[in-house]
Amino acid sequence: MTVLATETASTTAGRGGRATSADGKINLELSPPGSNGPGTNPEQLFAAGYSACFGGAVLAAAGQDKVALKGSDVKVTATVKLNKGEKGFFINVTLDTELAGVEQAKAAALVAKAHTICPYSNATRGNVEVNLLANGKPVKA
Repeated sequence: MTVLATETASTTAGRGGRATSADGKINLELSPPGSNGPGTNPEQLFAAGYSACFGGAVLAAAGQDKVALKGSDVKVTATVKLNKGEKGFFINVTLDTELAGVEQAKAAALVAKAHTICPYSNATRGNVEVNLLANGKPVKA
């Protein structure tokens, strides 16, 4: 195993506190989801991280398949839902990937392949329901 990066962040006071990173690049006020408070929340941060990671995985998949894509051709919208069920709280995610200029079958194939590459997808597999869309249409992973 080769460690490619190590990042550290901390929070104080949970969902109603503050998140900071060791390097100072993150310094955010937090508010509970749905509270309309002034800060962001863990679900928004997870959505931002997952969408960025997944976009990189789509670009990697495109490179492997020799599909010419620029970063500006790929937009991933992650929707993270916080739910409460019989066993407690859980999240589920929808990733909608817009691929400019890519026909639908190829877009779906790239999204499915990206789901096998993305570290967030690998971390959540088997534990978090993730729904994939390519240009707004469902993709089977």
